[in-house]
Amino acid sequence: MNSSENKIKSSTITSGENISFWIDTTSIISFHKPDKDITAEVLLIGGGIAGLTTAYKLLQEGKKVVLVEDGFIGSGETGRTTAHLTCALDDRYYFLEETFGEDAAKLAAESHRAAIDEIEQIVTTLNIDCSFKRVNGYLLLDSTDKEENLDKEFKATQKAGLATSILQGTPSVANGENQRCLVFHEQAQFHILHYLKGLADAIITLGGIIYTEAHAEEITKKGAKVNGYTFSADQIVVATNTPVNDIMTMHTKQHAYRTYVIAGKIPKDTLPYSLWWDTGDQESKWVSQPYHYVRLEEYDEHYDLLISGGEDHKTGQADEEHISKMERYDRLESWTRNYFPMLEDDLIYKWSGQVMEPVDSLGFMGKNPGDDNIYIITGDSGNGMTHATIGALIISDSITGIKNKLEDLYSPSRITLKTTRDFIKEAGNMASQYLDWIKGSDLKNTADLQMGDGGVLSSGLKRIAVYRDYDNTLKAFSAVCPHLGCIVQWNGDEKSFDCPCHGSRFDTEGTVINGPSQTDLPKIHIK
Repeated sequence: MNSSENKIKSSTITSGENISFWIDTTSIISFHKPDKDITAEVLLIGGGIAGLTTAYKLLQEGKKVVLVEDGFIGSGETGRTTAHLTCALDDRYYFLEETFGEDAAKLAAESHRAAIDEIEQIVTTLNIDCSFKRVNGYLLLDSTDKEENLDKEFKATQKAGLATSILQGTPSVANGENQRCLVFHEQAQFHILHYLKGLADAIITLGGIIYTEAHAEEITKKGAKVNGYTFSADQIVVATNTPVNDIMTMHTKQHAYRTYVIAGKIPKDTLPYSLWWDTGDQESKWVSQPYHYVRLEEYDEHYDLLISGGEDHKTGQADEEHISKMERYDRLESWTRNYFPMLEDDLIYKWSGQVMEPVDSLGFMGKNPGDDNIYIITGDSGNGMTHATIGALIISDSITGIKNKLEDLYSPSRITLKTTRDFIKEAGNMASQYLDWIKGSDLKNTADLQMGDGGVLSSGLKRIAVYRDYDNTLKAFSAVCPHLGCIVQWNGDEKSFDCPCHGSRFDTEGTVINGPSQTDLPKIHIK
């Protein structure tokens, strides 16, 4: 397949009735569906930044590479990112220092800095027009956090070798003159789908093969079944946000969270291009301590787009805090307007995404536990762009016989005893979700369903997921997640059924759209 054979689809990623900014401004990149058996040196599963970057690096080393994507290029979680490129991690460097030691914290900082440099080099080498720019990032305290923690983080970042400084006021935010912040210098941002388009073009030019609408299953050390065809390979890289090759092990080490995003116009040149974050809710019931994150993106000649995210919760567990998904958007908008009052009245975009939060804060990139030739890239946390790039560098080195100095730090096989308490808390949360088997259902009768709405009802010992389409057609499926048997929950924002245990998600046709489940919800006929 050569570069002239790829085609552009007009499909979009949606969040309820809201279209994601990235997809709304660029068409999804689509290639041919599989039509025959394939043999390659390396099989890449996943068409986001992790899979494409790994494929590109391996092709540069002369490897024969085939990449398959269940949807379209960028149609997974990469297409939902707000695309911060930063060394400022979700968890503090002083936490990494206490957990892994000073040398490991320094290596983590170095790895994210190297990832930003790698992305910049790829943009330059391939001449990708993706609005890449270097910017400063500003970390300010959440109202629940302590001043001393900002100073503690400053000292930890300095020891880790990062270019940081403390300011007595936070630039460009309302009433920020008395809001101290920690500045991360030389961070970056870009337009992720334009970047992926450049990578995809380069992969084809270098002789790689890309298939889209290509569902991989039965993943083994020999390869995988893709749309029923046999794809054989010496090395397999699973780059699917959460590993779909692994039934249990990795899903005890990380947990799925949903995060919410809004975007609206501000007059051009009102704010400098920058990144802003707060330190997160220290009183949150969630282990991840959700935080807010903000950046600018070019919009048109008169306006920039202010993109703001946060209000996270465990996937399938929005109701645990008695806060609806719509209310989360409202809370996010209120927080954003408090700091950025220049945001115009009408928001343009709203969407949500899914992030995998590793219990010990570091991503998992390398050989899948127990396998010699199957690799995974996961545990992106809120740093998916840099974590994915780090993973591509580690795995491409490993496949080409080079020992990468980051290999041990990010090993999927690692066990971190100092985070046992958080591990137990997350495991307890996961186990408690199985109580849904004996709880009452959220829906008493299908007659209660409005068009465009869904829910879960009980029928004896059965749990049934039901959805009423806009043409009044009733669709029904087993509500039991095929992965490990949790009961899925209706997500009215995304129009999906979400598993509260491990984050699998299914659309209104019962089709799996997020792993770790590899299979759809079985259809059920009800009257």
